Amino acid sequence: MKKVGLIMGSDSDLPVVKKAAGILTELGIPYEAHVYSAHRTPAEARDWSLAAKENGFGVIIAFAGMAAHLAGAIAANTTLPVIGVPCKSAVLEGVDALLSTVMMPSGIPVATVAIDGGKNAALLAAEILALGDDEFAAELDERRAAEAKAVLEKDAAIEEQI
Repeated sequence: MKKVGLIMGSDSDLPVVKKAAGILTELGIPYEAHVYSAHRTPAEARDWSLAAKENGFGVIIAFAGMAAHLAGAIAANTTLPVIGVPCKSAVLEGVDALLSTVMMPSGIPVATVAIDGGKNAALLAAEILALGDDEFAAELDERRAAEAKAVLEKDAAIEEQI
């Protein structure tokens, strides 16, 4: 299975990255995590992005707060799917990062999840990887069915109480 790249603009994004890493670990998806800033280490971010496909990556998740240009900078240098995760900061509660991540110019797509949405980013990356792996896709289907069953069990428990 191809790897997922977890690229954070700053180590302050690590708590959100850990949510994604936890899901990827649960699903048995290999990943690597790095800190590359679109503004402070643009050459390194570019070089990593350019080599990602040949280095065995299938999806990249970019985590950044505030100006949040990382996902776009990564996407500009690869045709691999890039998922942007806007991270909450003390300023504007992450809305600035959300807008910076979602408003990409035509021709450079970035899929964007919710502010601090590391878990959903990892699940989306898994779904992308599952497109070429029927067995893995079936595992994701089973996981989704188990989650639905858990909700219905909670529903039944509430009905008994009321």
